[in-house]
Formats: sequence, structure tokens, C-alpha cells
Amino acid sequence: MPTLLKYIQFNQNYNVSLLKAELTIALQQSWVDHFNKQDYEGNWQSIALRSASGKEQDISAHYGVDHHQDTPLLNQLPYIQSIIEKWKCPKHAIRLLALHPGAEIKPHRDRGCNYEGGVLRIHIPIQTNNELKFMVGGEQLKLAEGSCWYIDFDQTHSIINAGENVRVHLVIDALRNEWTDRLFQAYGYDFEAEKQGQALDQATTLRMIEELERMDTPAAKELVVQLKKALK
Repeated sequence: MPTLLKYIQFNQNYNVSLLKAELTIALQQSWVDHFNKQDYEGNWQSIALRSASGKEQDISAHYGVDHHQDTPLLNQLPYIQSIIEKWKCPKHAIRLLALHPGAEIKPHRDRGCNYEGGVLRIHIPIQTNNELKFMVGGEQLKLAEGSCWYIDFDQTHSIINAGENVRVHLVIDALRNEWTDRLFQAYGYDFEAEKQGQALDQATTLRMIEELERMDTPAAKELVVQLKKALK
């Protein structure tokens, strides 16, 4: 299957002093523990700047929800707000994520959380340290404070914060559109390889449907219905 980009480091670098000043404001609010408790050990917390409910403690990434609202906290963070506005695509969940010293996010995949899946997750580090180990698809990434990255989180990834300070990222979940297509093309995203991969996935699904229809059992019939829906 054709190989697509695991990550993009964009040329944009943001003002770290302004980011940290606004992080200080956010830290005065009530943060909540991350909901994927089976995927981490230690202290991993978040607060929402944009969510399905418009509440700061609603930290879920609701890609299936059409309407998202800015939270009151975002209105207190004008520099971060200006960064978000420069992304000319539909924005869903936007969060600050804090991984505390000694915490570990275990190796896992976020299925469908990549550009070919129609979504993009942008990471902007606000505070980090040199002892942090961030692995994506078998490669260690070094994300500097103020840098800006797209990462394919459908790849196996893990994080260990072996440093002495909290690692905090601004994380923007957005939907792909023509504006982002032009941006990704400028960074070498291979749209032809993407089409080939989608065609291969469809061919595999069709073969599965054919085999299941031969089985002709109630369970197989139910799975055929689900697979046919996925093809639409």
C-alpha cells in the first residue's frame, strides 16, 4: 500500500512568551483528567477551548458532532484565538493537553485520526522539556515550543514525560477542506498515493463482503450490512 506522510512540521513558529502568558491564565481554571484512562499512567489533564457543549470540562474529540462552540476560556486568550482563526477550515474540538512529569501515554492508535480520514489534528507545543520521548510510527519526534505540527495519529504513538516540568500542547482538531488540501500539497502530501490506498481498501472490503455472503449465516449477513454502509 502507498505510504503517506506520518507528520508535517509547518514553517510557522508562534510566540512562546505569549503562549506561556496565556497558559498561565488557563492554569487558573479547573482542568479534568483525560477520559482514555486505559491508554495512560500518571497525570494527563485537559481543558477545552472549543467543545461540542461549549463547556471547558467537555474534553472529548467529537468528530461526529457538527456543531462546536468556543468556551468562555478561549475569549480570555486572544493570542491563541488569533492562531486558531488563521486555520481556514472547520474546527471541532480545541484543547490544551497537559502531561505531567512521570506520566506515560501507552502505545496506541486513534483510528481514522489522519488526513486521509478527512481530519487533521494540529499540535502546537507551549511548554515541553528535553527528556520527553514522543514516538510516532516507530520514529521519535522532537516538538519544540512554539512549533506547529500535523501528525497522523492513526499511526502507533506513545509519549513518556521523563522531565521535571509539565508538557502542555495546544491541540486543534479540524476537518479537511480545499484550503488544507492546498496547504498539505505544498508540504508534499501525495494525493495520488492517497487515492491508490483508498482503492485498495475498497477492493479488500468488497472481497470480504463476497466471502461473508458465501457463508450465509446471520452474523455474516449483519457484518455485510455494516461493510456495505462503510462503502457508501
